[in-house]
Amino acid sequence: MPETQPFDVIVRRGRWFDGTGAPGVVRDLGIRDGVVVEVSTDALPVDGCPEVIDAEGKWVVPGFVDIHTHYDAEILVDPGLGESVRHGVTTIVMGSCSLSTIYSGPEDAADMFSRVEAVPYEHVIRTLEERRTWTDPASYVAALESMPLGPNVTCFLGHSDLRAHVMGLGRSVDPDVDATPAEVARMNALLDEALDAGLLGLSTMTTKLDKVGGTRYRSRPLPSTHAKWSEYRRLNETLRRRDRILQSAPDARMPINVLQFIRESIGLRRKALKTSLLVAADPKSVPGGANAGRAIAGANRRLKCDVRLQHVPVPFELYADGIDLPVFEELGAGRAALHLRDEVERNELMRDEEYRRKFRRQYANKAMPGLWHKDLHDAEIVDCPDASTIGKSFGAVALERDIHPVDAFLDLIVEHGGANVRWRTTVANHRPEVLDTMASDPGIQIGFSDAGAHLRNMAFYNTGLRFLGRMRDAEAKGAPVLPIERAVHRLTGELGEWMGIDAGFLREGDRADLVVIDPDGLDDSMADYHEAEMPAFGGLSRMVRRNDAAVEATCVAGSIVFRRGEFVDGYGTDRRTGQFLRAGQHHRSAPATAEGVPA
Repeated sequence: MPETQPFDVIVRRGRWFDGTGAPGVVRDLGIRDGVVVEVSTDALPVDGCPEVIDAEGKWVVPGFVDIHTHYDAEILVDPGLGESVRHGVTTIVMGSCSLSTIYSGPEDAADMFSRVEAVPYEHVIRTLEERRTWTDPASYVAALESMPLGPNVTCFLGHSDLRAHVMGLGRSVDPDVDATPAEVARMNALLDEALDAGLLGLSTMTTKLDKVGGTRYRSRPLPSTHAKWSEYRRLNETLRRRDRILQSAPDARMPINVLQFIRESIGLRRKALKTSLLVAADPKSVPGGANAGRAIAGANRRLKCDVRLQHVPVPFELYADGIDLPVFEELGAGRAALHLRDEVERNELMRDEEYRRKFRRQYANKAMPGLWHKDLHDAEIVDCPDASTIGKSFGAVALERDIHPVDAFLDLIVEHGGANVRWRTTVANHRPEVLDTMASDPGIQIGFSDAGAHLRNMAFYNTGLRFLGRMRDAEAKGAPVLPIERAVHRLTGELGEWMGIDAGFLREGDRADLVVIDPDGLDDSMADYHEAEMPAFGGLSRMVRRNDAAVEATCVAGSIVFRRGEFVDGYGTDRRTGQFLRAGQHHRSAPATAEGVPA
């Protein structure tokens, strides 16, 4: 009788969730050659197995799928992407919001990426100049696969990237220039080329709030926003024909714009276009905005659409250094300040009384709501050379000084320097009862973090853990929102299946991407503010939220990469565990039983 080959990893006696939504059950998992080869009710033999994880009392779940990141620059210098992986994310989607680095050269890509995503320009352009080796989507994928990837990655092609490459960045951001028929045809051919390489689809942007950085075309809206709907429709037809995905950020201030995306997705007498839009939220500025997911779900039922809204399932808290926060792009006065790169010029502008009058007037205008609630009484100062202001709002400082809140805000920035005045506010998702309603909304996708962007403004790397903690707490209080198995499914299998990628499940025959979670570690400390240096970006201090007590271990392709608060030696530098996940390619075809185990 032949000897049984030892397992490479055994995960023992954990409460196993397979990602399908099936109830969790206590099992042993045996992993060999990067795949789950056995799920057993009995204890598996540990003889010869080099890695055994004792998961008793813990949850064993598929690695989380993060469907919205901006790691496109960071991955080139730090392919481990550890800030996500330490929180159980094993699959990462890049190329969001019309921005990718596939076709455009370093200067164009840096101009488009840096201001929108609040990553210092000098780090983005240096990274691209030093690391860019590819010339097309196939060689881009090959470049990623040559790196010591930590997690699995996949990506969209960015429409702004594509448009700037075909038209030239200058023409692509000129409001008086339309793409010629030949240029639109060329964009379609290049999109087909990207889909052939395995990319998920196309990401676009129609809201004009996001602006180009750099010096050549500074403050012009991104290239994607200048396209006519005839151009969008041609690209969408390519996506529909290839059964790929459109990801976009509509102009939420113009309901007709959102309706155009719904119209594009309609599946009556044709194939529905898979569409993932930003963003589902409960904004303070628009209290009824949380109902958007249910409206989308209704359109999906009635019109056979396939539209989802991406959602951050935690309070949307923002931090800022002075005026350097993307929400100020919503105000003309904010855009004027952000247009100026030189601090001396910016301070001179902010001292000007005519400018201040304009700022005060726009601040008081609530008729055109955006993401920011425009309330400086709801903006706490957390660091400032004037220690007497710390812990107070700008509104409170204004009351003490008998001035307008906008003047208090600008005075502190001009006096102490924007980099030295740090403050925070929560702009959305502040009502727990509304978040609970959104948790089960079929029109909503729970998996958006914006990881890799807004490095000083927000930190949603661990939202999957925080979401599970909230669902666990509700269950413990006798007022369940979602059963844990359903919550796990929403973060894993639901996303992988909808995106058409080989991710999100943990059954026999699946790749062994998993996270072992200690439910006792899913506590309030997961929301605590921390900062961590980014050596790859010159020691830049990144805002993070960490609680390493929540994750016992993270495995990618059957390799333990993170355990008890530490990454394994060589992670992200000398060993590769992740891979590029091509759209539509699945190695597993076995059907699942009700328990999630292959028949």
